[in-house]
Amino acid sequence: MKVEIYSDIACPWCYIGKRRFEQALDGFAGKENVEVVYRPYQLVPDAPATASPHREWLAERYGPQSVAMDARVAELGRAEGIGYDFDAALHANTFLGHRLLHLAGTEYGADAQGRLKEALLKAHFSDGVDVGDRTALTEVAVGAGLDRDRVTAYLAGEEGAAEVRAQLAEAREIGITAVPTFVFEGKWAVQGGQDAETFRQVLEQVATEIGERRPAPVQVAPAGEACADGSCAV
Repeated sequence: MKVEIYSDIACPWCYIGKRRFEQALDGFAGKENVEVVYRPYQLVPDAPATASPHREWLAERYGPQSVAMDARVAELGRAEGIGYDFDAALHANTFLGHRLLHLAGTEYGADAQGRLKEALLKAHFSDGVDVGDRTALTEVAVGAGLDRDRVTAYLAGEEGAAEVRAQLAEAREIGITAVPTFVFEGKWAVQGGQDAETFRQVLEQVATEIGERRPAPVQVAPAGEACADGSCAV
């Protein structure tokens, strides 16, 4: 079974969804036959190259409700073992990070890509790292097991840029407007950071559908407003 997870490094619900999906996967009997691939998505593709405080950016975009939004996500994150530090977090362009995830997936494999995804989310949301900075990204990538020389050379050029842009365009073409979105076998889609039990049920159902060879079209649930419960919308 192939699961493609469309998400952004700067999406707090993507962090929660990742943890909940992994919990479900750990308890899934067919875990060894599940391939997890992270696909890029940018909530703010035009974010500037120079990072700015997350709190200031969110307040400008969503107003007074931004404080309550962060507080709710932080509370839910604690239940998943995530320590959000929104006071330290920086609003940054995530394109370079997505390029690194592409490198990890194509040259190091799915496990390495998953480790890097976790490291990037932690760096952004817990450690106040500028995930748009090449030097900072290099340290995160090396810490996740990637080769320093390879990462340095990769980020210095344009390798992977065209591929990531193509995948971003593909996400739009198939109708993804909020993240995280989990696409199973290219046919079934689940949007949002659902609870672990829901993900477990989906894994079981898709496994059954695959066995019965009853394909269904991709259906992506409509996006909500801002970062509502479960997902972040454009």
